[in-house]
Formats: sequence, C-alpha cells, structure tokens
Amino acid sequence: MNDDLTPLDKAEAAAREAAVNSAAVQIALAAVELAKAAQAQPTRQPHHCEHQHKPRRSAGEWIGIACAVCVGGVGVAFASLALAILGGVAAIVVLVLRDMWRDMQRKGR
Repeated sequence: MNDDLTPLDKAEAAAREAAVNSAAVQIALAAVELAKAAQAQPTRQPHHCEHQHKPRRSAGEWIGIACAVCVGGVGVAFASLALAILGGVAAIVVLVLRDMWRDMQRKGR
C-alpha cells in the first residue's frame, strides 16, 4: 500500500508524523518543566505567633459571669416593674387631681 504513494505523498505523511511527534514532545517537555518548577518551590511552614495569648477562662469564672448576668437580669426586671407601678400611680394621681380641679371650677362659678 505504501509502495503506490508518490515521493511527495511520502514526504507529506512524514511531515505530518513529525508535527504530531513534535507536539507530543513539546507537551512532555512542558510537563517535565512544570514538575521541576513545583519541586523548586519551597514548602510553606506553618506560621508561629510571636505574641502571647490570653489564658482561657476557667469553669468557675464562667459560672461567676453567668450568675452576674442572672442577677443583673432580675435587677432589670424589678426596675421595669417599679417603673410600671410608678407610671400607674402617676396616672391615677393625675386623674384624681384633674377631677378635683373640675369640681373646684364648677363650684367656683
């Protein structure tokens, strides 16, 4: 089958094969260069901190914080209850005084 090819056809087939081979060789060389570059890069070591870290809180400290928050919450609840009572008392006093003022205005005429 190769015998009936002309010298020009043989040269063209050889050129195609050389082009394919050179592309494969170029890809292989690029892979080798990439592997060399990957090996040449230094590996990163984990960074160690130079500053001092605060010691962690103990369980007793957390319990103390929780108790302080609870006491503060109860204090805020009592304070808001006292304000509500004070508001109610103030409203009653204002209504009584207004009623007394109206009575005095009617009797004064």
